Amino acid sequence: MSNISFDKHERLMQVILAPQVSEKATYLGEKYNQVIFRVLPDATKIEIKAAIELLWKDQKIEVGNVQVANVKGKQKRFGRHMGKRSNWKKAYVRIKDGKDINFTEFSKGESK
Repeated sequence: MSNISFDKHERLMQVILAPQVSEKATYLGEKYNQVIFRVLPDATKIEIKAAIELLWKDQKIEVGNVQVANVKGKQKRFGRHMGKRSNWKKAYVRIKDGKDINFTEFSKGESK
């Protein structure tokens, strides 16, 4: 394996930070077969799609399309001082019909 593909593979394993669980995420999952993830702020749609397909390749997940949104951090008070939460990015990932992501089982990226 070349050093370039190993670096790319390692990058894809770090793109997805966590699934976003909320009422809106549940609604989108049921109605449009979409899943919402927190991703790295510099992640691209192509990287997100490749990372999802790599992490859940054992389940043969195919990504239909990816939409991204940058979420601005809110201004918050910490005692007497004003502070700001960090900006972050979320990805709306549509899974092709007939598939469902099982979050308890994902591959570590090893090729068999």
